Amino acid sequence: MYMVRNMAATAVLVACVGCASSTDNYPPSSGPDQPVGTSGSVSEPRQVKGDEPGRIPVGQLIDVRLQSGLSSATATREQRFEATTAADLMQDDRVLIPAGSLVRGIVSNVDKAGNIDRVGRLTLAFDQIEVNGREYPLRAMATEVYESRGVLEEGKTVGTAGAVGAIVGGIIGGVKGALIGAAVGTGGVIAATEGKDIDLPPGTIVRIRLDSPLELRRR
Repeated sequence: MYMVRNMAATAVLVACVGCASSTDNYPPSSGPDQPVGTSGSVSEPRQVKGDEPGRIPVGQLIDVRLQSGLSSATATREQRFEATTAADLMQDDRVLIPAGSLVRGIVSNVDKAGNIDRVGRLTLAFDQIEVNGREYPLRAMATEVYESRGVLEEGKTVGTAGAVGAIVGGIIGGVKGALIGAAVGTGGVIAATEGKDIDLPPGTIVRIRLDSPLELRRR
């Protein structure tokens, strides 16, 4: 009987330890003004500001991840590029824009670095988004840029709660913080603050702001 009681107590202790460690593996929540993903290894959903069903209002922020690198040293005006949304955009309990949705953009202006106190600049315009197989016109500009943790660092957290679901859902890599050497100014101009040219590597998170409302049709 004594051995049975000891075994039961040990089982309860192990179960409690497992519960604590599982809870510790959840990334802490971000505040509404905190860059998406900076508090953990995966990006967290955003909520639509407006309450009109299927309508995303002017000023809504969406985080997108560049699929290829962009540099003021090599980019050209009207060069096309693609990005994917870094987290679900929710309206109440409905996903309006799933993470991984394709966003297309264009380099509307580029200034290459010069020899006389001239830094590189890129102006990115986002003009199209594909949601659940449907394409919609988009008008948005960059407001901030963040460094992605990338695939390798995400691999370290595969065993944690949340990260597995994120990888299955196609969200690879969280956000480290503001991209070093880059600053976003008026009109969405991304300028170099260190060195000469501005370089945005693949996986860079660009926070964009809608300049016109986006109407999504119900499926």
